[in-house]
Amino acid sequence: QVQLVESGGGLVQAGGSLRLSCAASELTFSRYDMGWYRRAPGKEREFVAAISWSGSSTSYADSVKGRFTISRDNAKNTVYLQMNSLKPEDTAMYYCNAKILLSYEYNYWGQGTQVTVSS
Repeated sequence: QVQLVESGGGLVQAGGSLRLSCAASELTFSRYDMGWYRRAPGKEREFVAAISWSGSSTSYADSVKGRFTISRDNAKNTVYLQMNSLKPEDTAMYYCNAKILLSYEYNYWGQGTQVTVSS
């Protein structure tokens, strides 16, 4: 059974930094594109960042571009999200996603880690 376990969330003041981690198991991690999404209270889940299976390609939501960096370590089956210059509007539950396109698209999700940014 595929498992994605996020960690690294917490409470931080505006302007601070956090590093989220997502450890994957029971999947061939290096074949999956990985991503981070978030859901703020009362809002829909939104895309934050993604990285290709090889790590050669990344993409970001406009709202986090220049502040967040996604990376991966295929040897450790882990994807990271370095978040700098945090803002109160970054407050949300952050979810890790693993995606692969075979005969159809498979998506797996973690349970989430809470990030709270105080002003």
